[in-house]
Formats: sequence, structure tokens, C-alpha cells
Amino acid sequence: MHQVAIIGAGEVGGLLAHALARRSVASDIFLIDDNGRAAQGKALDIAQAAPVEGFASRVSGTADTAVAAGATIVAIADPFGAAALAGEPALLGLKRLREFASRALIVCADASHRELVDRGVRELHMPRARLIGSAPEALVAGVRALVAVETGHSASDVSLTAIGVPPSHIVVPWEDATVGGFGLTRVLSEPERRRLDSRMTALWPPGPYALAVAAAKIIDVVLRRSERLVTCFVAPDDSAGTRMRTAALPVRLGDTGVIDVVLPAMSVRERVQLDNAVLL
Repeated sequence: MHQVAIIGAGEVGGLLAHALARRSVASDIFLIDDNGRAAQGKALDIAQAAPVEGFASRVSGTADTAVAAGATIVAIADPFGAAALAGEPALLGLKRLREFASRALIVCADASHRELVDRGVRELHMPRARLIGSAPEALVAGVRALVAVETGHSASDVSLTAIGVPPSHIVVPWEDATVGGFGLTRVLSEPERRRLDSRMTALWPPGPYALAVAAAKIIDVVLRRSERLVTCFVAPDDSAGTRMRTAALPVRLGDTGVIDVVLPAMSVRERVQLDNAVLL
């Protein structure tokens, strides 16, 4: 089976290790933090839950980042006792990670990591297929919950995505959304959809548990080789000469990372909104 390394034993990192262990898709999960004792303590706590919850993944904690060298996937979370890394410290950590885990798919788990994905591809020249951000999948879950409340359905009955650049440029392609098998444009009037659009910014950033579960879901999709679409921060392909922002987009993932971006059907208004969000 596969090995997954999680950089950072903070709140998101610890929750991610537990959420991932419960899915039993990795043989070993390494929780790595400069505070090795904290990482070991969290790993032990999760490992002790294995007989109760019935998962088989081995969880261990360490301060040695070298253990990530053999990992199939490396997730970047938050350090113990601190906020998620951002800016130059985060970029420096990503540069070191690129040197000893060059074959790993890197999943940036925090809501602030859109910039890290962007700079990793543009400045460190990392392959855009192998560096993604998982937080948008948590945003999608929040939008589904919001729509479920509005329509009186369960969130599991709602199928939609949310794309763009949160929090100020979130685009929900309503034409492609369904609830209980019916098109949402038939269930919700345009004024109702506009009202929901105005409430989207309040869903960002998602909380630690939502971020952890979103990252675990995306790692699960990769390791199980699932065909299901997920929404991730993906750096743009600027080869055509058009400069764009890193944005949340629906993608199909494989062993090598992003296989392709699968845009949903959109109205003219939604297409303009997306263009305004991503074009520099």
C-alpha cells in the first residue's frame, strides 16, 4: 500500500491524519512536525483509536522530514501551536520538499495555500499537475449544505461545484447543479440563486475539520484511482500566452496528479464571472 506524509501536526494536520487513517487507503501515515513530541503524541492518540474504529493504517509521529522521501503523497498542513505557513517560509519549505520528495503529489491543505500553489509552479517551476490545493473541496461541501437548507433536502442529495478565486470570486455553475435528481434552476428561482450567491463569501475560509476531511477525500481519490471529480486549487497553464490566476476548478486526478480540468456547463453570466476571477 501507499505511504502518506503530513507536514505539520497542528489542528488541521492532526485531524487530517485521523480522517485519512479512518479511510484505510494508506499503509503508513507519517505526522511530521518540528515539535516531534507533539507529533508523536497525536499519532499515538490516533493509533489507539484503531481497534475501536477498525482501521488498519499505521500512524506515527516524528520531527524527521526525511521520512517523507518515500511517500506517494505529501500533505502540507499547519505546524503544531501555530497558524499554517504562508509567504516566504511556506515557499522555502516547499522548495526543500521538492528536493527530497520530487516524485510525490503535494496536497496543500490550508485555505491560505492558493498563493503557495501559484508560487510553487511559477517560481519553483514545479509541475502544475503535482501541486494542488484541497481547500476548495471543503468550500463545495459548504455550498451544498447551504443549498440543502434552502431547498429542504439533505446535502447528500445536492450535486454541484464552486469554482473561481474565493472568497470574493466564487462562481456556482447553477446550470449544471442538481438536487434530488432535478436541475436546481427548476427548483430555485433566479432571485433565490442570486441571494445564495451573495452568501458564499461567508463560507470562506472553511474550518479545520472541513479542511482536513477535504484533503483526506482528495488523497483517497488519488490512492483509490477513483474517477470522481473533485475541486482543487490548480495553477494555470500559461503556455498559450494568457496570464491567469491559480483558481478552484473541478479536476480528475490520477497517480501523477491532475489529469485534466473538467469545466461544468455555465451560463453566459457565470462564464464572465469566472473569466473576471481568473484573468490577470
